[in-house]
Amino acid sequence: MKKVYARPSGIFEGAVTGFCPGCMHSSVSKLICEVLDELKAVDNACYVQGVGCCGLAITYFDFDTISSPHGRACAVASALKRCSPETLVFTYQGDGDLAAIGLAETMSAANRGENFSVVFVNNGTYGMTGGQLAPTTLIGAKTTTSPYGRQPEEHGYPLHMCELLSQLEAPAYIARVTCADVTNTRKAKAAIKKAFEYQLAGKGFSFVEIVSNCPTNWGMSPLESLDYVHDTVLKEFPLGEFRAK
Repeated sequence: MKKVYARPSGIFEGAVTGFCPGCMHSSVSKLICEVLDELKAVDNACYVQGVGCCGLAITYFDFDTISSPHGRACAVASALKRCSPETLVFTYQGDGDLAAIGLAETMSAANRGENFSVVFVNNGTYGMTGGQLAPTTLIGAKTTTSPYGRQPEEHGYPLHMCELLSQLEAPAYIARVTCADVTNTRKAKAAIKKAFEYQLAGKGFSFVEIVSNCPTNWGMSPLESLDYVHDTVLKEFPLGEFRAK
């Protein structure tokens, strides 16, 4: 019988993640491992773990991993890549980690054009710590720290990381994708692969934002959360390539 699919070699055999049912983290982490297989880079990869739900991938990824303090993944990745330029280095971070406490580290690494990749999962909430308001939370969205909805005059506006990074000269590749349906999941995989290929070619900083869901903290079923992504979230965070040098 012809084998048409196999578990990516970068995933532990029999791995069980802590991701909630319907969460796109499962899809994103699997895509990363598929891409590493296709690039024959599993044995030469190292992921810098952000704090939050992204950290659960440590029980999933079967390759080198470095844990970083909250928000400092891009600083750690900068040092790792400079010390080991032959290694395929990428961070795996959520919006609270990357765009809140880690905003300075993210922007500075991008501005320096550090030659590593960032996989940024944006679900608009602090998923692991209780569903608090995050930098990317939509206007009007209710969270545990904005029970009446996000109000611009009190909480500011959602932060658009791809657009912010596009104002810098150094980044080589910037894209926003989603895994909310099959077609877009394929595009997400292609974007991750392109980011890694840019790094391997020495082109500099590459950044892929995945617009994700959080059924648990959004108070929705997985299917309802996917509809919400399509009908509401993508209007605030449009998909596409913002930079491809």
